[in-house]
Amino acid sequence: MAKQFMFDALRHAIDEEMQNDDTVFVLGEDIGHYGGSYKVTKDLHVKYGDLRILDTPIAENSFTGMAIGSAMTGLRPIVEGMNMSFLLLAFNQISNNAGMLRYTSGGNFTIPLVIRGPGGVGRQLGAEHSQRLEAYFQAIPGLKIVACSTPYNAKGLLKSAIRDNNPVILFEHVLLYNLQENIPDYEYLLPLDKAEIVRNGSDVTIITYSRMRYHVIQAVEILVKEEYDPEIIDLISLKPLDISTIIDSVKKTNRVVIVEECMKTGGIAAELIAQINDTCFDQLDAPVVRLSSQDIPTPYNGNLEKATVIHPHQIVDAVRKICMINR
Repeated sequence: MAKQFMFDALRHAIDEEMQNDDTVFVLGEDIGHYGGSYKVTKDLHVKYGDLRILDTPIAENSFTGMAIGSAMTGLRPIVEGMNMSFLLLAFNQISNNAGMLRYTSGGNFTIPLVIRGPGGVGRQLGAEHSQRLEAYFQAIPGLKIVACSTPYNAKGLLKSAIRDNNPVILFEHVLLYNLQENIPDYEYLLPLDKAEIVRNGSDVTIITYSRMRYHVIQAVEILVKEEYDPEIIDLISLKPLDISTIIDSVKKTNRVVIVEECMKTGGIAAELIAQINDTCFDQLDAPVVRLSSQDIPTPYNGNLEKATVIHPHQIVDAVRKICMINR
């Protein structure tokens, strides 16, 4: 075991897969000699050369399209978005090409493509650098979507994504890169379609993902002192949702609070609520509570920015209220 930052865990995942498979390569802006904006590809160009760690022009639609074409012809590209918001410029390539080509070609082509990079609300990065795009991409058929939340799952998920024969989007939160955790010395892979039960409990199921995992943990520390017993589920897989794990938890707790950084309208929580109501409505003792970011562009002002996202005290209040229903 060795303690690693999340950015190091991601770099080691890429390094290991590039060493094991010479069809794996990385492309994106400033990923080569500069080492990436968050140092995920630091020094890899020295080991693998400028054709496998490929610096691109500022043209997301072009290099994403090139990556998709290379995936069709047998390579395994990893596209780094300097900021995931910039990949809106490649939305056509991701939706009309990456998501569809395996289907529209009748299975003649596979698209072993990984798209990864930082996103979420940072600290005064401005509206265009603080977007949460998971809900944008969730509606695209043919994609798999995962959101890492720890150095351990970041490495295991990225390695699995690189080996998968379908396009995978890996969301990394801009404020989690400096998290540290002990990482095993041996190789491991994590499934791309499974949630993690972070804490077992019996009173209420709190579903979350990415950075909000830590806001939930802080809230639960307070709730446990008040003799509540929450269960925490980190979704990890945003598409497909691991609805079976969620159903099992709802049958046990009968109450659900969803905490996300995504916007409320059309967010991940909206889809979750629909699926929970479809599959286990009769198990609920109260309506599902949704705690989401406000439907506004993220302000640059620090205090206003802070006010747009969910914080632990709001989670505590929501759990207290929902646990009072039908008691």
